[in-house]
Amino acid sequence: MYQACREARAAGTAIEKLCEAALEDSLTDRSAVVRAARCLLSSVTRVLLLADIVVVKQLLLAKDKVARSLGRLESVTNFTEFVKAFSQFGAEMVELAHLTGNRQNDMKDERRRAQMAAARQVLERSTMLLLTSSKACLRHPDSNSSRENRDTVFCQMRRAMDLIHYVVKDGVLDGGGGMDSGGDTEEDWDAGKTVVAAIRHYESTCEMTRLTLLTPATRETLSSSVDTIVERTQDFTDSAYTSHEHRENILLLCDRVRMELNQLLRVGVSLDQTDGYSPTREMESAVLSCLESTRELRAQLQVTAREQCADVDNLTRAGVDMVGTLRNTALSADQDRLDEAGDRFNEMVEHILEVCKLMRHMAPSETLQVSARYTEINLRIYGPQVVTAAHTLNQHPTSKIAKENLEVFAEMWQSLMTDVTTVCKDVMESTRQPEKQTYMSLPRPGKHGTTSKPLKSVRLDVEEQEKIAKAGLEMKLATSEMEAETDRWQEGVLGGPNVDENNDIVKRARNMSRMAFSMYQFTKGDGPLKTTQDLFTQAEYFAEEANRLYKVVRQFSYQVPIGSHKKELLEHLDRVPTYVQQLQFTVKNPTVGKAATFTKVDSVIHETKNLMSVISKVVTTCFVCATKYNLDFRGLSTRGSGGGSLRDDEGSGAGAGGEGGKLGGGAGSDPSI
Repeated sequence: MYQACREARAAGTAIEKLCEAALEDSLTDRSAVVRAARCLLSSVTRVLLLADIVVVKQLLLAKDKVARSLGRLESVTNFTEFVKAFSQFGAEMVELAHLTGNRQNDMKDERRRAQMAAARQVLERSTMLLLTSSKACLRHPDSNSSRENRDTVFCQMRRAMDLIHYVVKDGVLDGGGGMDSGGDTEEDWDAGKTVVAAIRHYESTCEMTRLTLLTPATRETLSSSVDTIVERTQDFTDSAYTSHEHRENILLLCDRVRMELNQLLRVGVSLDQTDGYSPTREMESAVLSCLESTRELRAQLQVTAREQCADVDNLTRAGVDMVGTLRNTALSADQDRLDEAGDRFNEMVEHILEVCKLMRHMAPSETLQVSARYTEINLRIYGPQVVTAAHTLNQHPTSKIAKENLEVFAEMWQSLMTDVTTVCKDVMESTRQPEKQTYMSLPRPGKHGTTSKPLKSVRLDVEEQEKIAKAGLEMKLATSEMEAETDRWQEGVLGGPNVDENNDIVKRARNMSRMAFSMYQFTKGDGPLKTTQDLFTQAEYFAEEANRLYKVVRQFSYQVPIGSHKKELLEHLDRVPTYVQQLQFTVKNPTVGKAATFTKVDSVIHETKNLMSVISKVVTTCFVCATKYNLDFRGLSTRGSGGGSLRDDEGSGAGAGGEGGKLGGGAGSDPSI
């Protein structure tokens, strides 16, 4: 680290001297500044990487210290040794809590951050359990129930530390195990295996068939996705607490999802037989039917989950009464009554576990999924331990330590029930609201627009909507041509699945196609773009993506030998800047009032269609040149391409369309201004 910092300081001094020389006009080799800047960037990057490695090592060393302290605590045989070992354990736990808290705050990945929070919470809550269960075990060494309490706490704390290691090392396990005693694999730790996730994947694939049509791979993906949906709904239908009516409805809707998919597959087969390259009205209808069936299934699952959530408050109150009964029965030394009360309590725990499982399935975000998952795990581990602690007190009704141990486990139960209530509330509130999807082609929340005054929300007249819809249909045709061309490129040139990773031309062309498709959806009154401001912003990023594609193709054109093909490519390519500038001018032109806004919407759609058409011709010509001259276009990039005068803001919404084309089935009626 010290050596890396010295190198970074030296690199900074070098570039400072070069810049001073440049100001004095005594710098003869300006490329030296570039080399010095690269050297500075490299050295600073090395410092940052080393700093992260140091932080990770510090955290893992602290975790290993706590693990060794746990081992010492587990092996002590008298109170004196225990007090000494627990004192050291407490100090090391404080250090670990501090380091993991800092790491959690620095994490960008939502799932990792939630997993770290879950692990830290287990360690924090389990510390008091560890103290009382160890004391009870030392005081009553002949009690199997007290030993079970203590061993369970030790085991759960070790699982929490395994999870910390897993999160800090970003997916590397430390000796196996995890916070789930059910023997979950590494994949289970990370995968969001929920019904909602499966439905989203299926719907996204259905939407994309409008562009890709039904290839053999797509058919297989769709069939597999439906099987996954049906499999994951079994947690709803197999639950003993799901009503007969809801169970029947879920099964019927699953059958309907499969039936609608079969219809879509039949339409796809008929399109293949006619060599059709564009979606037909029949296929559009089949796609919409598939999406409608999954929407109804999701709604039914939400109703089922909400019905079980309604029982949580009653279960919480019943749990308080049952814990009191367990305490009183244990103090009375009535073993039979305690067994009966314990059975009722465990049945209630099973009911709550079923609720947590459904909450995880319905959770729309990774944070809520992880919260529901680990709430379920902690409840499954620690819930039955309340009964176990009661058995210890039943065996030693006059023991203050046994009574204290039961009280601490009862407090843990109350904390877990609070977690269950919070998760249910958060998940149910999120299902009542439409899902907030982030489209990479749209701006982040903030102030955007072509005027300082916000536009009022009004409806387009039918005549205006029809006019714009006609232009939108023409743009959709251009979009279909683009998709067909990029598919042809993929099959004819590379013939592999990773074309988007290696071919910047195809990748950016697809981005533009997806953005244009979302603009077409706007003309029909659905899709991710809900207002004219969304449309204008999408058009702006569409133009920026055209800038980048222009530069990449310009770089590619240098490989094309002089001849008719290169001439044709450059003729089409030279038209791109003009159309880009026209679209950008139209988007930035301020408007006030409904009539002016309608005119602007119409113009933006037409300008986008024109730009899309010329881009389609550019891509087609690139394909011809690549196949005729066997050119290698992998590794092309907008960075350093030096193509023309067009702007290259690589960071400003560039991923446009990566998600921007995420084809959500908008349910709107008319486009809103």
